[in-house]
Amino acid sequence: MKYILAIESSCDETSVSIVRVDEEGERPRFTILSNQIASQIPLHTVYGGVVPEIASRAHAEAVSSLTYQALEESGVSLSDIDCIGVTAFPGLIGALLVGVNFAKSLAFANNIPLIPVCHVFGHAAANYFTHEDLKPPYLALVASGGHTSILRAKDYTTFETVGRTRDDAIGEAFDKVARVMGMPYPGGKEMDRIAYLGDPEALRLPSAAIADDSLDFSFSGLKTAVINYLNTCAQKKEEYNKNDVAASFSRAVVSSIIKKLDLALKRTGETRLVLAGGVAANSHIRAALEDYAKRHRNITLYLPELSLCGDNGAMIAAQAYFEFMAGRRADTTLNARAVMDD
Repeated sequence: MKYILAIESSCDETSVSIVRVDEEGERPRFTILSNQIASQIPLHTVYGGVVPEIASRAHAEAVSSLTYQALEESGVSLSDIDCIGVTAFPGLIGALLVGVNFAKSLAFANNIPLIPVCHVFGHAAANYFTHEDLKPPYLALVASGGHTSILRAKDYTTFETVGRTRDDAIGEAFDKVARVMGMPYPGGKEMDRIAYLGDPEALRLPSAAIADDSLDFSFSGLKTAVINYLNTCAQKKEEYNKNDVAASFSRAVVSSIIKKLDLALKRTGETRLVLAGGVAANSHIRAALEDYAKRHRNITLYLPELSLCGDNGAMIAAQAYFEFMAGRRADTTLNARAVMDD
């Protein structure tokens, strides 16, 4: 195994990556030769969120040219590729189908093994590029616009979901609050910035950590509490401070995460903690987890490069390697699916 081509199209980024695998040593080392990404943010900004039909069409328009670009940049030809990885689940079904069908055509036309990859597991695998010492078992918080899960990695391809959001994902909650305050999509990045300018104790907000012995979250209630406050201010024609709202909301999110992760680490006995997903770029969450790891010296924290937090083909390639080594292959019946298996 030397070269992997991987395709990611689960939401609003089309990405094709070529990754080189060096198998010498205790764990393979991954090197990104090309990581082509076509963002659809300008297409969806006018609607305040991702429109699935537009996303699917944009993927179809971009995936072929991105593949040519990735091969050209990497200096690798299709005859050199050892396997093709593709995000098969979970995500927007129309968007996934574009990537899956293109990958199937490319793989079987060139007699290359096809490897289906779970998008959520791929996010965790993004950390393998930065941290050559990272290996299972570990606990991972995968947080993005569509997913919020606490996973226990038993080995490179076996993950147990020990906690999850029961409604909104973290990134979704950030974006919806930002939209009500008039910020353009996606609003999470701007919320992160202005939170430093506000008072985190300005608003009293509910916790997103469900008050039971589970490891689950509910970000819908927290989001609704903030939006109700904003709507009440609007109805009363009262001014509110966006910075204070962002700071208070961020504080509530961070404290909720720390509460459940602390419980999860103690319950599972894991000592490696991985952060992954688009929301892993949030500086407040990164800082809080770094502080937690400093206070709990038995915990080793792994944070992905900011460039690999969002959806990208490289993370799919890394996970595809381990799926390939575990003997997983797909045939022409491979289909996409919107959700993960329980």
